[in-house]
Amino acid sequence: MLNSTAQALEDLRTAQGLDAILFTDLKNLRFLCGFTGTDAALLFLKGRTVFLTDSRYTQQAREQVQADEIIQYPTKVEGIAEALSRHGVKVLGFEAENLSCASLERLRSAAKEELQWKALAKELQGLRRHKSAAELAALEEATAIAARGFDKILPLLRPGVPESDIARELEFALRLEGGQEKSFDFIVASGIRGALPHGVASGKRIEAGELVTIDFGTVVRGYHSDETVTLAVGEVPDELRLVYDIVLEAHDLAAAALRPGAALKDVDAVARDFIASKGYGEFFGHGLGHGVGLDVHEFPVLNPRSPDLAEPGMVVTIEPGIYLPGKGGVRIEDMYVVTQQGCRVLTRIPKDFRVIH
Repeated sequence: MLNSTAQALEDLRTAQGLDAILFTDLKNLRFLCGFTGTDAALLFLKGRTVFLTDSRYTQQAREQVQADEIIQYPTKVEGIAEALSRHGVKVLGFEAENLSCASLERLRSAAKEELQWKALAKELQGLRRHKSAAELAALEEATAIAARGFDKILPLLRPGVPESDIARELEFALRLEGGQEKSFDFIVASGIRGALPHGVASGKRIEAGELVTIDFGTVVRGYHSDETVTLAVGEVPDELRLVYDIVLEAHDLAAAALRPGAALKDVDAVARDFIASKGYGEFFGHGLGHGVGLDVHEFPVLNPRSPDLAEPGMVVTIEPGIYLPGKGGVRIEDMYVVTQQGCRVLTRIPKDFRVIH
């Protein structure tokens, strides 16, 4: 666990009047102590961390987990309850957005002493907000793999090819390049389906004169890439060509506004206001972007209601779009890391308008 993270958790523990914080979310466990298995818990106490898992992962935990104590339990509920009792925990914080009501009730029933359970939601939201050098290295490797895999499937973008074939071959190409798995179900939306912001690949066949929007990503050491490219297959109608230029300029203006201290809602407004000034404001309905890391969508968000400021080390997407029902759509997405001076792009695929003949 990074010293800065440990200090932030200690500050939170003290401010909330907690004896300990219980973590069960596997992404948080990976971030906090390095565990990559599928079942465990971490107890953060004053000056001490206790990692708990079962016999399947004990050896793995000894090899990769950074904690002061590693405990093997017969069942998770029993193991956690025993650790809480042994360390005299009276007030316990837990991940409200991860621990189910049923799991919480089982833990309450198993606890040997009366405990006060304190739900933590927003308090933990930004836990992974600052990416370390190792995390950035994984993200950059993922974006490099994404670019290489995408180049390999470009010859498939031609009339008559189903969207689902593009998605399947892209996933396969990313695996061959070293990606662990796909970040999410790929969006491949051609022609009028481009007006669907989340148009997951279908059996529709690409036709000449259409735009094709491809939103995809891969995973490296648990970290996700997320990138959207819109391409033309042959010559497209003038309005769609114009819309592409508007979205690209909105994308570039927002990237230029992303710097330390910038209100994320203001970065969103840069792109949103530009698109509105061109007469397409009603056709850009989603937020400008989101954080990316161990989850493909994580803290922070860039939208008109975001209360947060950009900070060095944050990794976010910028992905404006225009979606015209019955005509098609354009989205352009890149990942950026906020730096001390501004931001740096992490994704690799050029976003200039491209026509595939």
